[in-house]
Amino acid sequence: MKGWLVFFVLLVVLLASCTTEKTILEKKEKSELAKTEQEQKETGGEFMGKVLFIIAQIGYQDKELGTPKEIVENAGYKAEVASLTTDTASGALGGRLKPDLAVKDANIDDYDLIVVVGGPGSPELAKHNEVLNLLSQAKENNKKLGAICLAPMVLAKAGVLQGKRATVFKTSESIAALEQGGASLEEKDVVVDTDLVTANGPGAAQDFGDELVRLVQG
Repeated sequence: MKGWLVFFVLLVVLLASCTTEKTILEKKEKSELAKTEQEQKETGGEFMGKVLFIIAQIGYQDKELGTPKEIVENAGYKAEVASLTTDTASGALGGRLKPDLAVKDANIDDYDLIVVVGGPGSPELAKHNEVLNLLSQAKENNKKLGAICLAPMVLAKAGVLQGKRATVFKTSESIAALEQGGASLEEKDVVVDTDLVTANGPGAAQDFGDELVRLVQG
């Protein structure tokens, strides 16, 4: 009985320690973020530019958002996330994220690069005029564009892939969508064509992010 009591006490202490450590790390991250923002204000420093990531409200691919977003942020760009609404979005791998803004409220002049994130829910974005109109405006205003996994289908629907080389996560529907959108399909992980970067899935997320940075810096 005494042994079980000792074990229980040690377990409580361990759990309390883990919780405390997590709290400390969270506070540290928030402190470092606040410090960076304060330093930028004090020194007049600015981000190199802004990148907008568009995600499906349900079923965005977590890695296809997280990895490229981290890469562009580490390169000095401010990244914002938009969806159909600002209600919490759910990822295909279980992630949950509250978007910074709704797509309908995005001002194309604020961004240097627009990226549509893939995942099983991304084709749904092609059914919404506010998404298609924003992508069309991006092309008209010579903005850089990116899409990964199934998301190039959304670009195709918006009419911005006409005459472009592109790749996509291959399904009969995605291939048909790109062909109907006038794209030249290439079976590569990542394809760069002037002001456009496309990638074929989460396995290419790292390279996709790297190419996004090269594109926006160019």
